Amino acid sequence: MQIKINCEKPYSVFINELDTIELNSKVAIVTNDRVAPLHLEDFLKRLKVKEYGVIIVKDGEKYKNFETLNYILDECFKLKLDRKSYLIALGGGVIGDMTGFGASIYQRGIEFIQVPTTLLSMVDASVGGKTGINNKYGKNLIGSFWQPKVVYCQTDFLQTLPKREFSAGVAEIVKMAVTFDKDFFEWLEINSLYEEENLQYAIKKSIQIKADVVSKDEREAGIRAVLNYGHTFCHVIENETEYRRYLHGEAVSIGMNMANRLALKLGLLKNEELKRVEKLLKSYDLPISYKVNSSEKFYESFMLDKKSFNKKVKFILPDSIGGFSMRDDIEKSLVLSVLDEFND
Repeated sequence: MQIKINCEKPYSVFINELDTIELNSKVAIVTNDRVAPLHLEDFLKRLKVKEYGVIIVKDGEKYKNFETLNYILDECFKLKLDRKSYLIALGGGVIGDMTGFGASIYQRGIEFIQVPTTLLSMVDASVGGKTGINNKYGKNLIGSFWQPKVVYCQTDFLQTLPKREFSAGVAEIVKMAVTFDKDFFEWLEINSLYEEENLQYAIKKSIQIKADVVSKDEREAGIRAVLNYGHTFCHVIENETEYRRYLHGEAVSIGMNMANRLALKLGLLKNEELKRVEKLLKSYDLPISYKVNSSEKFYESFMLDKKSFNKKVKFILPDSIGGFSMRDDIEKSLVLSVLDEFND
């Protein structure tokens, strides 16, 4: 299956159509020490290129930083990659983000290909061209928009995915259904993603939703910000826990619950709808609670969010299931009251 992304530099996402990658150029495959033993050997059999090198970094969100980025770039220079060369990201969202960012700044920009190996990266991180790294101030605060040349999603990679990682990807699927597609959300309520046929449909549907959004708003000037539903809260949680306690999708799940409780107070979401989202998330063992030690400190961390502007925090909230609302006019006291619910 082919899904087209119609942006400034159009490209396609292929689902289960990766036979060979054939390029008349040098290539560097960027992966990590967890994915490499599982998938690198098989992937190299599908590669037909002029010359290739492999760059292996440590696995984990905590390594998504300048140090790792510099290592990737150093290896690119050692491999003597030129401006016609390609980087290939073989891994999850962290690998895709760092590889894309590295490609965007290596010799002022070279092409890269996304080969996601996790559910989260297939349905979200690998599509749309948002690349970057974290620093002590927050998540993805340093980066660029750099679209891939092509994306290959192979569901057979998911056979080795731990259950916890799988669930983290489900959170991103739920995110898109809640804000963009009521029918899809209702489908998710009654169809298990542990069944292969259902999983393939959910991956296709999620990519189609994101493709449509990115095609309308490549650089997040408007509707694309809705894809950050749950993320304003999520990024604070990840930073507070130093990217060690939660997988990204797990933090998104908590963030969605926080956003839903704010939407409930604003009358955008009914309590019955909030409970339905909670039930769906919990059915995949996703967390929905977090201990907020200081509501005031948590709120101040919002100011480092990329969507905040002129001391106003932009919140992406569900407007019933299947709809959304972007708000930057919510009183601080109301937000603090939601955070206080997570103090216990």
